Amino acid sequence: MTEFKRVFVDTAPIIYYLENSALYMDLIKKFFTKCLEENIQIVTSAITIEEYLVLPYSTGQMELVDNFKRFLEYTNIEVVDIDSTVAEQGAEIRGKYKNFKAMDALQIASAIVSGCDMFFTNDKQLRQEKELPCITMDDLIYVVV
Repeated sequence: MTEFKRVFVDTAPIIYYLENSALYMDLIKKFFTKCLEENIQIVTSAITIEEYLVLPYSTGQMELVDNFKRFLEYTNIEVVDIDSTVAEQGAEIRGKYKNFKAMDALQIASAIVSGCDMFFTNDKQLRQEKELPCITMDDLIYVVV
């Protein structure tokens, strides 16, 4: 499970990291450190940017916007845009997995289209998608030890 070179990180793990989640902070920090030390490319999509920035913009906490942008830059996260190829892949995923929300399908589609070999989320339902191995926060213990 730990052999990956391009990992797509969904929104929740980034939120846990940036908000210093007491429950997950040690593991998520080890995960990002492992990626940086082992030259594992971290990938996310424009959806993560939109989802993360809603709260800072709605509350006027511009320092959180700045922290987020610095985090993306420091970790050299590749951001995938949602284009027609990603949209079509997302539609195919939603066709197979009826309970997937559009945003989740687009996140997985972004990972597939951009050539990721791992999808990191905290949404256990997304493990149903079989084209791409999926890990959750609970799986991190096996990835970062």
